[in-house]
Amino acid sequence: MAMNRQQKRLLQKKGQLDAEGEPKARRRGTPPPPRPKAERTSPPQFVREVRGELRKVAWPTRPEVVNYSIIVLVAVVLLTAYVAALDYGFGDLILKLFSR
Repeated sequence: MAMNRQQKRLLQKKGQLDAEGEPKARRRGTPPPPRPKAERTSPPQFVREVRGELRKVAWPTRPEVVNYSIIVLVAVVLLTAYVAALDYGFGDLILKLFSR
């Protein structure tokens, strides 16, 4: 099987090739070797990292939040009115259809 150096290194790192680049013999049905557990961070370190990431966020200004909130509320009111009108119209149509 033709492999370049990068593929050989990757397969050696995964444990599928030996040092000479030959495939390691593995019996069928045997699970791969377990991976070492990643080192966990402590809760204070986690909080420091979260705070550092939150400092990078581009937070909107107060006028932007007010404008976006108004836009969302108007859109919700318009869509609610549209759905209510459709509901009323179709309900009225169905009642007229079955009342004959």
